[in-house]
Amino acid sequence: MTDTAATGTREFQGLQIPAAGTYELDAAHKRVGFMVRHLMVSKVRGSFAEATSTITIAENPLESSVSASIQTASVHTGQADRDNHLRTGDFFEAEKYPTMDFRSTGIKSFEGNEIVLDGELTIKDVTRPVELLVEFEGATVSPYGQQVFGFSATTEIDREDWGLTYNMALESGGVMIGKKVKIEIEGEAIRQA
Repeated sequence: MTDTAATGTREFQGLQIPAAGTYELDAAHKRVGFMVRHLMVSKVRGSFAEATSTITIAENPLESSVSASIQTASVHTGQADRDNHLRTGDFFEAEKYPTMDFRSTGIKSFEGNEIVLDGELTIKDVTRPVELLVEFEGATVSPYGQQVFGFSATTEIDREDWGLTYNMALESGGVMIGKKVKIEIEGEAIRQA
């Protein structure tokens, strides 16, 4: 592995990856979103406006780690009544549990630009394992001289595993809100040290 000063990258398994160091999620270039089925016939999408993450790229890239925190009160679905309901005890109970937190526990696989990242997600004091499929989007140096890399990540969870069990049965069968939640994260990380 050799560092390339002009791009802030190094070669690893045929890919130009970020130089070793600590990176922070760029608040101006991130999206932490989710999608869940509604009435068994459509999808509702939402996001969290406030999230932070620290990504430590190790000298050995396979020993890198991630920690992230999402402010539950910052949930936004484009509908104020729904957002307020999501903040209540039926869902996130945002006053008592102001954050959802993720911490990686290891890299399961690394092939091409795809990484399978094992970790633990904590929602309402319930911690369970999750697996994120992370796509490395590339690394560069910004016009301001900052080393930056981009990524996207997805996973699917069963919200009831974290105690988010609120629902209503439908007369036609099924339920109002699906159990499965797809989580979609996109962002840029900027080197801090």
